[in-house]
Amino acid sequence: MFLTQKPFKMIQLSERINALSESQTILMSKLGRELAAKGVDVISLSLGEPDFSTPDFVKDAAKKAIDDNQSFYTPVAGYLELRKAIVQKLKKENELDYEPDQIVVSTGAKQSLSNAILCLVNPGEEVIIPTPYWVSYSEMVKLAEGVAVYVDAGIENDFKITPQQLEAAITPKTKVFMFSSPCNPTGSVYTAQELAALAAVFERNPHVYIISDEIYEYINFGEKHTSIASFSSIKDRVIVINGLSKGFAMTGWRLGYLAAHKSIAQACDKLQGQTTSGTCSITQRAAIAACEAGIASVAYMKVAFQQRRDLVYKLLQEVKGFKTNLPQGAFYFFPDVSTYFGKSYGDFSINNADDLCLYLLQEGHVTLVTGDAFGAPNAIRISYATSEDKLTEAIRRIKAALAKLN
Repeated sequence: MFLTQKPFKMIQLSERINALSESQTILMSKLGRELAAKGVDVISLSLGEPDFSTPDFVKDAAKKAIDDNQSFYTPVAGYLELRKAIVQKLKKENELDYEPDQIVVSTGAKQSLSNAILCLVNPGEEVIIPTPYWVSYSEMVKLAEGVAVYVDAGIENDFKITPQQLEAAITPKTKVFMFSSPCNPTGSVYTAQELAALAAVFERNPHVYIISDEIYEYINFGEKHTSIASFSSIKDRVIVINGLSKGFAMTGWRLGYLAAHKSIAQACDKLQGQTTSGTCSITQRAAIAACEAGIASVAYMKVAFQQRRDLVYKLLQEVKGFKTNLPQGAFYFFPDVSTYFGKSYGDFSINNADDLCLYLLQEGHVTLVTGDAFGAPNAIRISYATSEDKLTEAIRRIKAALAKLN
């Protein structure tokens, strides 16, 4: 006797996850790995990940934590010792005054951002996002059922919005303004004067909160980093996001944090307590060493990144049709490549930046990220977080592949 097999019923996923877009940075990295697995020499300029090793003194702190059996659950908001170290870092390096109960440590700055959005935004409320923006901003707003309102910051203005643009975008439904400086994907940095002008707009609009993503703080080639939380008139409405991934080359360690008004920090603690709870105990012990050492201990990374920026800027001037600016921070270029739209080579037709990225992967064996993922469909993102030799070869390949298009 045989059992009758029941017809397969398609899995019904939530509308929430079906509406969510896949991260384009992760997708391009995946495509590059698949091509490399076939034996192709692929140079990756797609991921925002420093190629430096984590400093030895940070690793030593982690090893000691393991030997000392620091392997138990941690407080949801992070060890008190770590939150105190973050408070001291913010005071010493940013001239910002916080208490430990205003700090929430999370599993990466991405979680800190997500916590803040979910704790502030109600369905239908608006979140202003300057474009270009980091890929996950819009999707986080979507998950919170908020409405993303985009304000274009073009290359002509160094990818930075003006106070007039900000004021025009604010409505009674606006709840949050979210931005990064130094910026991913453009590398642009808001000066203290520019931030003061934006702060003046927020002073006139007390219903708007500001999420300031400062994860690239240490990779800043111009004037000293300024946080928008420095302006006392709006500080209680600013949520500062930071972490160790970029400045200390600790991407895989997964630790970020936020500093905010106590009520916002408590809300994020409450949310995190029902999702991930406290982040890795060993990472937290390593993070204490990093925060106490501060920016001077990793200054060599910034020096190397600035040398790479200057090299890539020079090489990009030789790439016909690329329109670029000189970024003052992070480790990205974000050139306008629209001059290549409508061109083709063999079976490849370049209709947009997505097509161009796939073409440069297949023909040039270089992974890049489409600007469409960052809200700027005429551009591509180039990460220079790799060696000068690889950068030189990658740009050579890009030039050679582009020369074939007509």
